[in-house]
Amino acid sequence: MTQSATPAYRRLSVEERRNQLLDAALSLFAHRAPEDVSLDDVAEAAGVSRPLVYRYFPGGKQQLYEAALGSAAEQLNQCFDEPNETSALSRLSRVLDRYLAFVDQHDTGFSALLQGGSVVETKRTTAIVDDVRRSAADHIYQHMEVSEPGPPLRMTVRMWIAAVEAASLIWLDNDKQPPPAELRDWLVEQFVAVLKVTAGRDPQTAALVATLAENDPVPSA
Repeated sequence: MTQSATPAYRRLSVEERRNQLLDAALSLFAHRAPEDVSLDDVAEAAGVSRPLVYRYFPGGKQQLYEAALGSAAEQLNQCFDEPNETSALSRLSRVLDRYLAFVDQHDTGFSALLQGGSVVETKRTTAIVDDVRRSAADHIYQHMEVSEPGPPLRMTVRMWIAAVEAASLIWLDNDKQPPPAELRDWLVEQFVAVLKVTAGRDPQTAALVATLAENDPVPSA
């Protein structure tokens, strides 16, 4: 006699259940503004009950949103990692490839995050976003092999990061045109261009531009 196999039920650990809820929340926040997502929506997406969501996030939607944002920030920080095996601008290009893929994946949530004004925006959520920006800048210094950036270079890098964010939002509004590879190349060229402007006023940046010119086909300003 043949017995039919019955799938064994496995209770999720606390960490597994929490990650399941965060994944469900992230998938919703990626395509809808935070204020348009309810705990019932998250519970339905995760296939659990609303009380279970509250059990893991007793602070309700605000706590869940901040946790989901923190999880997204970790993913975004990983975009900036790149082995020191190729030239600096080549590494920056690959970082931008991953960054734009992240923007593409999170779409509406990314727009809501950077544009602000959400009913769930707080000092804590703003701090999470600022931490990502600082991390991005630190990674850029590492890729450029600059250990102690001076004020002019720090300002230039942070201005460029702000320009990348603005370009990403416009890109989303323009139905993700131009193609990501074209946008990436343009952003790299802009990075070199703003460095060259700062180089006229700052010896450290001038030395960096000279180093890039030796190792990369630096676009003309």
